[in-house]
Amino acid sequence: MYTTLLAIHSLTRWLVLPSLLFAIQRAFRGWYSGKAFSTFDEAVRLAVVTITNIQVSLGLVLYAISPITTYFSHHYQVAVHVGEMRFFGIEHAFMMIMATLLISIGSVRVKNKRHDQEKFKTMAIWFTLGLLVILIAIPWPFSPLAKRPFFRLVY
Repeated sequence: MYTTLLAIHSLTRWLVLPSLLFAIQRAFRGWYSGKAFSTFDEAVRLAVVTITNIQVSLGLVLYAISPITTYFSHHYQVAVHVGEMRFFGIEHAFMMIMATLLISIGSVRVKNKRHDQEKFKTMAIWFTLGLLVILIAIPWPFSPLAKRPFFRLVY
């Protein structure tokens, strides 16, 4: 179950990133061009929040059953000094929860704005902040924090 869930979590990032980039692109375009905030923009906002929340939920389940985080919690004094252990034991989870909160807060703030330009501006700023945190927290193959493949398959 763990390896399957890990593969799903790894692949789901490829839903989060493009949907978030698409929403940000629409938000900046709408903000700078003076467009109306359409029902499609609303659907994009909701889709991004939903996909992001699904991803963080999968991550929290993984956090609870992962052998890395289990080791980290049982051997904290040693594990906190090992970069990759600390990354998955604290940093990755914390930053992804923070990114999800930024995106969710931004989404709620968009919903409460009255004017279209305020909606686009709010979505652009909050979603971009969330994306920046996500990009830092993903264990990319080239990351100095923890290296993982672009695609993790079940084996």
